[in-house]
Amino acid sequence: MKKTLLIVDDDLSILKLLSFILSKEYEIVVKNNGIDAFSWLEDGNRPKLIISDLQMPYFDGQSFIKNVKISGFYRNIPVIVLSAAHDLEEQVANMPFKLDAYIHKPFNPTVLKSAINQALEVYDESDNN
Repeated sequence: MKKTLLIVDDDLSILKLLSFILSKEYEIVVKNNGIDAFSWLEDGNRPKLIISDLQMPYFDGQSFIKNVKISGFYRNIPVIVLSAAHDLEEQVANMPFKLDAYIHKPFNPTVLKSAINQALEVYDESDNN
């Protein structure tokens, strides 16, 4: 059975690209904002990993990730930020929670897949302990 990845981004072309790149290995769920993504989680869904943009309307990526990380149910789900923010390193450094990786857009699919594999490996190890 494929592991489920939740991808949250308001850019339809990014959602399509990520689905294309990752769908052979993973079950992909896409949401175009943090509100829809969090509602999906609250419906009882639990992905193995979340990939989120930071810059989105309504409920931005940082707010979405913060709500995931302070939740007792979701806080251990690995999170990778995929963003075009010009100050991405600074934003990540100022976050009060740990991210598993952050990657600049435009991105190299090989780098993204490597970050996913590494985060899932750590998650699977901690899930089995």
